[in-house]
This record gives sequence, structure tokens and C-alpha cells, in this order.
Amino acid sequence: MKKLCIVALLALGIHGSQAQKKEAFTLQAEIANRNSDTIRILNRNNGKELLKIGVDKKGLFKGSAPVEKGFYMLFDGKEYTQLYLKNNFNLKLKMDAKQFDESIVYTGVGAVENNFLAQNTVTESKFDYNALLAANEVDFAKRIEEKKAADLASLEGKKLDPEFVALQKQSIDMNLASLKQYHQQIVESNKLNGSPSPTFEYDNYKGGKTKLEDFRGKYVYIDVWATWCGPCRQEIPFLKKAEEKYHDKNIVFVSISIDKVKDLEKWKTMVKEKELGGVQVFADNDWNSKFVQDYKITGIPRFILVDPNGNIVKADAPRPSSEELTALLDTILK
Repeated sequence: MKKLCIVALLALGIHGSQAQKKEAFTLQAEIANRNSDTIRILNRNNGKELLKIGVDKKGLFKGSAPVEKGFYMLFDGKEYTQLYLKNNFNLKLKMDAKQFDESIVYTGVGAVENNFLAQNTVTESKFDYNALLAANEVDFAKRIEEKKAADLASLEGKKLDPEFVALQKQSIDMNLASLKQYHQQIVESNKLNGSPSPTFEYDNYKGGKTKLEDFRGKYVYIDVWATWCGPCRQEIPFLKKAEEKYHDKNIVFVSISIDKVKDLEKWKTMVKEKELGGVQVFADNDWNSKFVQDYKITGIPRFILVDPNGNIVKADAPRPSSEELTALLDTILK
């Protein structure tokens, strides 16, 4: 009996060990032209770090961790790509950081869903969101339904995990709802064009206070952003190029952070490390700051263009990454 008990306990131990091993996902990444020696897996919803993996002597990134089923982001120190993770996934990734999503290929358990996400990112990058958001209300409603139909159709016939499909459909609905909200914001914002701009007086990164009136006589291109905002950070390289191109023109570039006061030092660190140019100021009450409220800003990044007399040219100006901004500034800064 004692021997049987020992054998039974050993069997349970082996089974338990196997169960523990299954309660995690595993990732191996081979990245050509890598941007850093560390990659991080982040929760897509809140940005919290799930796993940090350093490169080994063979040039591979290998890591494993328990995970709640859902969407995540892989960050290589410069760029992000989406992941869908579940315990028991055993993924192998090959990519070239110079091409990023275009080069991503997954193999192993979970590859089908993650290859879909990489390919979908490439497809989405080619979609003309600027044209969609610039459409009038009737055309926008028509185009948004066409996009929804196309997004849902892309999930068909690919033998995707049903749980992934359900989550992706939720994501599609959320994205489209955000687009509808953003478009409505644009419609409302456009009503402000031509009127005097709300003002601000905020702490400047370099010290002292800065107010909008300090730039009277110049065009002012305002970027409302936050350190935690991924799309905001993606605009930084383009904003730097715009600042460089128009540095000798009658325009000033002002970035207003709406981070919470507790993240003031985080903001200062990012301004320094990213060598952010222009005028960097910190809003006094994050989303509840009067300037943000007056402009009815509900999503960031948000860009605003004010003329030399303090009147609003565009309450929802083109982003730095948009060719429309270059065309607009070339016209007014002749």
C-alpha cells in the first residue's frame, strides 16, 4: 500500500509538473537588424509589462510566462507589433526590424492568429484614415459600414481560433466606435475654426510659465499628447522633421502634455531622452485642463493650428505624419 501511495504521489507530481508547464506561453524570436538587445511583451490595454526578454549568445530571444488570453504588444525598443497570446502557445518569430511588420513570420502553436495580426497591421497601414475622417457625415457613415464589412470578411476562411475571432470582432467594434467618436469630434471642432483660440498658461520644461499669447505674431502648431499614448509617440519623428523643415519660418511648435501630475518626472525624462524640440509644456490638470476642455478634446494625439492673431485656423489640424500638414504649412508660410 505504501509503495502504491508513493507511486501515486510521484504520478501526481509528474502530472502537476506537466500542468504547470502548460500554464504559460513560450516565445522564441530571431530578429535581424534588431533595435535593442531586449524585447518586452506589454498588455495592449494598459501597457503593463508581462515579460522582458534579453538576447542570448546565439542572438535569440527566448522567454516564457503565464498569460491571460488576449491581445498584447511586442516592443523592440523602437517599434511595436501586436500579439495574441494564450497559455500553451509555443511561438517562433522571425523578422527584420528594418521592415518590421512586413517581414514578420510566425511558426508553431499560435502562428495562424499572430500571422493574421501582422498581415492585418500592414493592411491597416495602407488604409486612408485621413480621407475617411475628412468625409462629410453621410459619406463617413457609408464608408465606416464598408470598412466594418471588409474587416469582418478578413476573418473568414482562415481557420482562426474561435476565441481569437470573437476578441478580434470586439476589437473591430471598439475601433469603429472610436472612429465614429473621433469623426464627430472633428465635425464639432470644425465649428471652432475662425474663432479666437482658448488660451493656456502652463509650466515650461525649460522653466517658468508659457502662455499662448507669448507667440502672438506667429503661427502656433499645438500637439496635445501624453507619454503613455502610443499613437502620440509614433508622431514624434514626423513632428521633429516638421520642426526642422520650418525652423526659419513664422511658426512655433508647442507640445502640451496632459500626463497626470504624478507623472511629471516621467514626462521630463521622456522630453530629455527623446530630445523633443519645440516648446514643451505640462498642462495643469491633465484631461480636465481648461484648454483641453474648451477644445472638447476626448482623444489624443490632437493637433491644433492657431494664426498670428490668435484665431483658430484648424481646431483639428493634420498630423505631422500626414502629407496634408506639409501642404497646409507650405501654403500659409510662403
